[in-house]
Amino acid sequence: MTFEEKLEQYAELAVKVGVNIQNGQYLLINTTTDTLDFTRLVVKKAYEAGAGIVHVNLTDEEITRAFYEHGAEEEFGKFPKWIVAQRDECIERKGAFLWIDAEDPDLLSGIPVRRISAQQKASGEALVNYRKAIMNDEIAWSIIAVPSKKWAAKVFPDLPEEEQINALWDAIFKAVRIGEGDAVENWKKHLANLEQRASQLNSKKYVQLHYKAPGTDLTIELPEKHIWCTGTSRTPEGVIFTANLPTEEVYTLPSKYGVNGYVSNTKPLVYQGNIIDQFTLTFEKGKIVEAHAKVGDELLQELIQTDKGSAYLGEVALVPHESPISLSNILYYNTLFDENASNHLAIGEAYPTCYEGGRDLEEGQLESLGINVSITHEDFMIGSAEMDIDGILPDGTREPIFRNGNWAF
Repeated sequence: MTFEEKLEQYAELAVKVGVNIQNGQYLLINTTTDTLDFTRLVVKKAYEAGAGIVHVNLTDEEITRAFYEHGAEEEFGKFPKWIVAQRDECIERKGAFLWIDAEDPDLLSGIPVRRISAQQKASGEALVNYRKAIMNDEIAWSIIAVPSKKWAAKVFPDLPEEEQINALWDAIFKAVRIGEGDAVENWKKHLANLEQRASQLNSKKYVQLHYKAPGTDLTIELPEKHIWCTGTSRTPEGVIFTANLPTEEVYTLPSKYGVNGYVSNTKPLVYQGNIIDQFTLTFEKGKIVEAHAKVGDELLQELIQTDKGSAYLGEVALVPHESPISLSNILYYNTLFDENASNHLAIGEAYPTCYEGGRDLEEGQLESLGINVSITHEDFMIGSAEMDIDGILPDGTREPIFRNGNWAF
């Protein structure tokens, strides 16, 4: 299969499996100038699949960096109303969102943390309606990624510069199951396998999970009506979409106040154009009471103080160590890929769709049920070949879920 044929399949995958565009549907794409050629191909595929209109927002990393370096201090606590209005219109029109990511993991390295934090809070507070729509699967949305020069250099620093982007393209194609046969059909089979794994976990009705690994001894309570989900999601109208390409996880939500112990990361967390690494979080009754990072500690402290919910967990995700991305031994410095190589947790907002009837509840109702609400949701990786996870049944019986980093059943 030629490179051009792989690109065609990738664009088609984003349109037909990612957002699953419907006839006449509005599609809003957010991406960067580094992806322009591929984005044009995605737009073409979207129209061929029946999209009504496709709108593309382009950002540029040098322009973004210039704002953070030289912008007026008071502007970091503001967020443009026209961006809010644009996303609200997409939601009202039952459109779809697609992100094509190519971000440099070090984009905002060296920027004062107060600026990054202020802008993160401002955007989170302004985009409340948008966040609710995404977290509740009210509309179809998906995230994919393509290489940029700076990202490829970060992932493959030992390769000659002229080989770095092609190496990252090859890695991405393998991660999203492109190169052998029809990618759309390959994904249908893969998602069906994940659904079977989620069904097994849902039949268990575990009340707790116990994680044990070097640097980790953590107990997480699960709500009685929790649901294990996969990358396959469904809008209220019944449209099936896949939020992350790639995806290898099954996930649910924790009881907000039922997390106790400590956990250490096993892969770097790329957050707001910076890297946070070698950190340990300690929980008491759900809340992070201690957090220490050898790399990016100031930004970590800001993250967990974003709002009242950012010191609690919102997601519990299981990914075997022997997943395809993990076996590649590539550190992507991109959460979309790295979280699908490792068990992970998320600080902040919980997905209401992981609770029976949760998508129909307001924030206050979710909070009363012990479901975390926040303006942030940041995944961080904790899995390794040394991790064991037990599931605890209502009668106290313990069952192995993971042994040595992989499924035990």
